[in-house]
Amino acid sequence: MAKAYIPGSIGPKRSRYCEARKTGTPTGVAKVVRLVAMALVFRVATQLVGLSLSLLGWVLSIITTYLPHWKNLNLDLNEMENWTMGLWQACVVQEEVGRQCKDFESFLALPAELRISRILMFLSNGLGLLGLLASGFGLDCLRVGETRPGLKKGLLILGGTVFWAAGVATLVPVSWVAHVTVQEFWDETMPEIVPRWEFGEALFLGWSAGFSLLLGGCLLNCVACTTQAAPAPGPYAVAEMQIQCLYLENGTADPRV
Repeated sequence: MAKAYIPGSIGPKRSRYCEARKTGTPTGVAKVVRLVAMALVFRVATQLVGLSLSLLGWVLSIITTYLPHWKNLNLDLNEMENWTMGLWQACVVQEEVGRQCKDFESFLALPAELRISRILMFLSNGLGLLGLLASGFGLDCLRVGETRPGLKKGLLILGGTVFWAAGVATLVPVSWVAHVTVQEFWDETMPEIVPRWEFGEALFLGWSAGFSLLLGGCLLNCVACTTQAAPAPGPYAVAEMQIQCLYLENGTADPRV
């Protein structure tokens, strides 16, 4: 015989759920909500890490562009005098006089690697700014455009791709100048008494900037290509079940019926 419905009584499944909510025992719905929340936290954290690395690489790239330490030259005959060269000027450091710098007067008179490096470093700085704007509006933690997840995903992918391009535009000139410096250093046609240029601090800073931009763009692209979990249904489902438990425990019928 079918059991008659007694007001105030709760079905076995709903009773176990309500009891689990009181005792804190995880249920199927709670586990799903917890997994969704963990996925959302991991996704947002990955986006913030990727954006932070890209921002760091962009700042380092700007510093590298204007730092006059792409090449260093130490004179064996005069150890108190050190020369440095960047994309815009050459400087000499003397203990008695201090630092004196002179800007390059002609762009066309520069070596090819320095001319191309100027253009590529400017391109890298501009692309880095564009990537920050695009990926910033595509973050899940911002409520701007949250009703259009496709647009936010596209902005995130665009930002990651632009960061990749900015990283390549930084690594190419830095590596090119380093390659030319190595070739000139080991040039056997030059007399040994002639001083040789060596790597400056800006080259290592530029490599760090380029790899930071590449890694940040990679993280943004990877997290953008993953399936985004819907945050709304989980919490609403738990809240709805809690309301049903309250109605049933008070002896009333299901509010949805």
